[in-house]
Amino acid sequence: MLLNRKLNVLLFAFTAAIFSQTVTAKPVVIKEERSLYQNVFVEDDGDKRCLKFSVKRRTSSQSCMFKSQPKKVVFNYTKFAMSALVFKAKPERVLIIGLGGGTLSNNLLDLYPEIEIDNVEIDPAVVSVAVDYFGFKQTAKVKTHIQDGRIFIKRAQRKKLQYDLIILDAFNGEYIPEHLLTKEFLQESKSLLKDDGILVANTFSSSKLYHHESATYHDVFGDFYSIRKSNNVGNRVLVVGKSLLDQQAIATNAEALKQPLATFGVDLEETFEYITFEPNKVTEYRVLTDQYSPANLL
Repeated sequence: MLLNRKLNVLLFAFTAAIFSQTVTAKPVVIKEERSLYQNVFVEDDGDKRCLKFSVKRRTSSQSCMFKSQPKKVVFNYTKFAMSALVFKAKPERVLIIGLGGGTLSNNLLDLYPEIEIDNVEIDPAVVSVAVDYFGFKQTAKVKTHIQDGRIFIKRAQRKKLQYDLIILDAFNGEYIPEHLLTKEFLQESKSLLKDDGILVANTFSSSKLYHHESATYHDVFGDFYSIRKSNNVGNRVLVVGKSLLDQQAIATNAEALKQPLATFGVDLEETFEYITFEPNKVTEYRVLTDQYSPANLL
């Protein structure tokens, strides 16, 4: 009886110690690198690994993955961006501005093995970390260009390149660089779209920029769709194009993509609850231009 009591005490102490370690475990920085643009570091928090940028005022997560399920999408905005494929199923050529951990590029490659992707990232440290810690895949058809996104697009114009899908996901840790927000930049990006191509932009769901962004996208593209949660937390994903599919075509694409996207943890039925149509309309908000784009202030 006494022996059993001692065993129970030891077992309780052991369990309590393990539980205490689990509860108090802190994220561990496994990689840190100072680049020309920001502090780049990788942090492990249990099963979750995140790429983070640290700039003047804050630290922000740029990309995360579950180490046990690397294909499963972590962030809502990434799920929303992938859900935008219902507006352009089976893209053959894609341009992604802003690499992060390479999640979008990897997932598109998994979905469409023959796809061609140009990934553009200004910071070589981000590319290095994406390859070494997030399994970012580069192939003969999936290429990385270490370059400012706007410079790449200007040069792509001269080469007369055309894309089915353009994804704008550049973020410096505090805000989207102002030269990637303007009317002129969006016009340049639009010129690279095929007639049935779409542009998907990751923006903020709540900031003083919100209505200025809407006014600017409306000015260049007209009507568009947005995907965001109604509580204004997180990000807003905009879907624009030279022309957008009708509801029947979108529904057909959604049915075909429902199961493939589910393998990445993307629930199309849930996403559809957050999609709204935003018609072009006159507002008092000023369009962002190369002469007026105070992103860092707004």
